[in-house]
Amino acid sequence: MAVAFVVLVLFLGLVLIKLGKVLEETQKLVSGITDKTVPLLGEVTTSVTHVNQELTRVDAITANVQSISGNVSALTSLFAATLGSPVIKVAAFSYGVRSVATKRHEKDVNKRVREELKASKKVRG
Repeated sequence: MAVAFVVLVLFLGLVLIKLGKVLEETQKLVSGITDKTVPLLGEVTTSVTHVNQELTRVDAITANVQSISGNVSALTSLFAATLGSPVIKVAAFSYGVRSVATKRHEKDVNKRVREELKASKKVRG
């Protein structure tokens, strides 16, 4: 029985030694991860700060673009109100003048064609 007890103690001793090595390796692994993670977290913090600054700039640019588009819209409305109506009237007037000129020209052409047809009928007849 004493021999079995000695074998058991030796076996438990070997297990404890191996367990100690495993814990030692785990401690090294955690230490390595910590050494790599801390600088990485510092870089991430710096990146997030930089991104926040850029987003602030983008917000300012967006506000300026919105202001400019509002100004352009107001300017367009003003232009349409002040010049749009006279421009439309001028365009309508010029269309009317062109229509009358075209009709007059067509009447002259039709009149000449009729006269030539009458003259050619008299010559034949």
